[in-house]
Amino acid sequence: MPPTRVAIFDLDGTLVDTTHLHALAWWRAAEDAGRPRPFATLHRLIGMGGDKLVPAAFGQVDEGAAKALRRSVAEHYRSMRDEVRALPGAAELLRTLKGRGDVVAIATSGRPADVEHALDVLDARDAIDLVVPAKEAERSKPDPDVFSLALERSGCPKQAAVAVGDTVWDVKAAVALGIPALGVLTGGHATQDLVGAGARSVHADPADLLAELDTTVLGGGR
Repeated sequence: MPPTRVAIFDLDGTLVDTTHLHALAWWRAAEDAGRPRPFATLHRLIGMGGDKLVPAAFGQVDEGAAKALRRSVAEHYRSMRDEVRALPGAAELLRTLKGRGDVVAIATSGRPADVEHALDVLDARDAIDLVVPAKEAERSKPDPDVFSLALERSGCPKQAAVAVGDTVWDVKAAVALGIPALGVLTGGHATQDLVGAGARSVHADPADLLAELDTTVLGGGR
């Protein structure tokens, strides 16, 4: 029996509670580099690929300085990885979709070691069919490449795909690909911002999305 649909999930901030840790890592790296930025400015940019976040936050930066910033971010984040937690209902949501016959895909901007750690914390590998890291995509979010790769590898048609993310960058990537997106508030983006970017519906967290699943496009609703 062919899968009903493919559910393409962002990872950080959507299934694991890491957005604040990533923002703090960028804040500390910016301080270290003598390029301080308000925490809120950096927080709103989390979910973009690092290659896009640097110019968005710091303006024109030469490649050497940009690479140094990204290395510093990686080091700061690694020092906080023990604080990563799964979000409420995340594993149960994935297992419910898998049990319905859907393909469950993860499409993430995270670094490979961080992704592996997050998946360990999530503890739902049995419900995940494929993981597509940003390094395999030509362009990072909000460009749709990583979602497009997940869709291609799922073997499902575009009309069977739904994306779930916590940032406007996830929603914009889905819209650019031409697939519906659902938002969760666990990344700190406001409901109106997610809806304004094109989200079909917005939910408090994965547990809330699971409770309302049958009313959403992911569950067969509208």
